[in-house]
Amino acid sequence: MPTAHRVVAAALVAAGCGAALGWGTVGARETSTVASNYVFDGTFPKLPLPNKWTFGGVQALAVDKDDVVWMSHRPNDLNETENFASLDPPLAECCVKAPAILAFDPRGNLVHSWDTQPGHVLLIDSKEQVWIGSDTFRIFTKAGRLVAEFPRSPLRPAGRGAPPGPAIPAGTEAIVTGVEGASFDEAAREVYVIDNYLAGRMLVFDMDTYKFKRGWGAYGKPLNEIGPMPRPAYDPKVPLTTFKDFQGHVTVMLAGDDVYVADRASDRVQVFTKQGKFVREFQVAPETRGDGSAVGLALTKDGRSMFVADHMNNVVWLVDRRTDKVTARIGFLGRNGGGFNALHMIAVDSRGNLYTGEVDPNNRVQRFLLK
Repeated sequence: MPTAHRVVAAALVAAGCGAALGWGTVGARETSTVASNYVFDGTFPKLPLPNKWTFGGVQALAVDKDDVVWMSHRPNDLNETENFASLDPPLAECCVKAPAILAFDPRGNLVHSWDTQPGHVLLIDSKEQVWIGSDTFRIFTKAGRLVAEFPRSPLRPAGRGAPPGPAIPAGTEAIVTGVEGASFDEAAREVYVIDNYLAGRMLVFDMDTYKFKRGWGAYGKPLNEIGPMPRPAYDPKVPLTTFKDFQGHVTVMLAGDDVYVADRASDRVQVFTKQGKFVREFQVAPETRGDGSAVGLALTKDGRSMFVADHMNNVVWLVDRRTDKVTARIGFLGRNGGGFNALHMIAVDSRGNLYTGEVDPNNRVQRFLLK
């Protein structure tokens, strides 16, 4: 977990945060109403895992047509307090690294497990193929057999999101540093991909040929106009339009004709047409600094609202899609069931139940049942 997140989390714990927390100024402009129709379910997933396995940080979540919950986690997150069984000789009976890809049926039983490079994105398409986004997109069968791999830039920048060396043109129409977010438009056979080069760019590819079709940046900026980092740090006291590029850690979700892009570091969600025309933007918990508030996105069962996972405040906001206003919240900062620490990604099943994934220190998946 980044240092800024640890500092804020520690401060909130010291202040006695809990489920009924009013959050001071953070989020006060939206609401402190608790979404009581979502109830924490401690039976999911069934634990302990087999083979002495345990979770690392949960990077990605997805639910397939059978309501099987898929996750990509970071096995290498296990530290000296969790990997006793993997030492030589073992110090205790548990634990060892689990494969990077795990899947659980609706009852919480582990039904799939296989290894690959873990990624920040996991999607299941209508052909029941598993798409894992890491340094590029790789497509697998549900059994873990590699089917295809997206092309990517042969040149790498000096660091994550950094100006390149050797030179990579700013308008490069390929994945450069890694897949940070993605969403399908299967009717059009297109996949919308966030490449985290230059803090985030939208790239749209053909789902079958993997060829680039179009792309843009914040406010619909053309790819070749996206400037290099560093950029001014987010400041809630200045106009939001000051931040003309994405600030970083960007994710995407399609809903009907709308393309929602969450720019975590600036606490905002921008809305585009499928052709990349900027429509509007709104914020959740706009006073939030540090790692930011807008990360994972998912639709409610009826599609009228959307969930926005908040990485710093450790709640899930419900946002009315008609008004772009926060209406309620789920969760609180904490390590007990129903709380979050380093909340990361979210997903929803066909019944409207919400699944959440956390990275260090909690490293877990939780389910919230829709009453």
